[in-house]
Amino acid sequence: MYHFDWSTYFLMIGLAFREENPRARRRLLLKLFLVVPAVASFHAVCFFLDWVLFPGLRRQELRSPVFVVGHARSGTTLLHRLMSEDRERFSAFLLWELYFPSLLQKKLIRWLGKLDAELLAGFFGRRIEDWDRRRFAATQDMHPMSLFKPEEDDFVLTYACASGWWIVQLPYMGHLDFYYVDEWPERRRRRLLDFYKECVRRQLYLNGGDKLHLSKNPTYCGRVESLIETFPDARIVVTMRNPYETIPSLQKLMKRSWQLRNWSDADMQSSLRILAGMSFHNYQHPLAVLARHPETKRAIVDYRELVAEPKRVIEEVYAQLGFPVSSGYAAALEQEQKRARKHETSHRYSLEEFGLESTAIRSGLAELFERYRWDEEPASVERVLVEGQ
Repeated sequence: MYHFDWSTYFLMIGLAFREENPRARRRLLLKLFLVVPAVASFHAVCFFLDWVLFPGLRRQELRSPVFVVGHARSGTTLLHRLMSEDRERFSAFLLWELYFPSLLQKKLIRWLGKLDAELLAGFFGRRIEDWDRRRFAATQDMHPMSLFKPEEDDFVLTYACASGWWIVQLPYMGHLDFYYVDEWPERRRRRLLDFYKECVRRQLYLNGGDKLHLSKNPTYCGRVESLIETFPDARIVVTMRNPYETIPSLQKLMKRSWQLRNWSDADMQSSLRILAGMSFHNYQHPLAVLARHPETKRAIVDYRELVAEPKRVIEEVYAQLGFPVSSGYAAALEQEQKRARKHETSHRYSLEEFGLESTAIRSGLAELFERYRWDEEPASVERVLVEGQ
């Protein structure tokens, strides 16, 4: 059955009622009282019909999924994009597919797209692509997005009121928790992960039952234990990048997203402080969980090496996960190697901009600073992100 987090839903309604900005309050209440129930109900009906219309779904295996986790802006997107190119091996959610969790919905939309291409020469498809470019233009320099690119699995939980996407809509990080899932009560945690598992099962059935699911989610740093519990043969890949770069970069991304929605400075500053504290958990928790699970295959990726030599790094990741590299995929990686380090964005940021102290970060993550020698990197007041971080 379709999962819906009622407790979070009612909590969000309460927060929306207390919102001081009248325009924001009306927008949130409209979404929560009308849009969410309507869309969630539609998803629930289609989710149930999947079992009736696609009996083979019950036999769909879900083996050896790969989860890419790491602090936001640490290279998870780049790594996920590179691995997604191995289409013979992996299945991943495209962004538009995440908003339609039912197999019935996805198949119907693909069928309509095929009709549009064959009968209307792609008339509607071209207009959707134009809208897609306009929709994501404002944040494209920070995080390249498109309806037609692989994206974070967490979006599939949006209308179940269980996705971190809601933090963009309601910057109340002290009240809403979509991150520390490993610390949730067992019943609540299992319900969420079982539902997520069924969403993944449908995507695999759609893309080819013999493939492996590939996931990228920075927010899943807080649920690595739950992922291993739900998918015992899961492979975990953790990306590592200098926190002097990742922490202020994430702060700027979230602040830009909240500013686009006209949130108050007080709400934004409060959430940014909580977000900074959460960053330490992002770095430490996945490694601590993996240390408790030596049986879990894993790979740790240094962002600097990934950007400089993507082909070599991906081949090493595959070796550690127990996957061979096909000749076709090796050729694609060769092309990526040639394009490495050629693109930069205009996304600039600094620790000082967000009141962050390098000494506190260095102290809180001392072991990792020693391991990766981040202190030896050239100091810079203002940093520039490499495209596809």
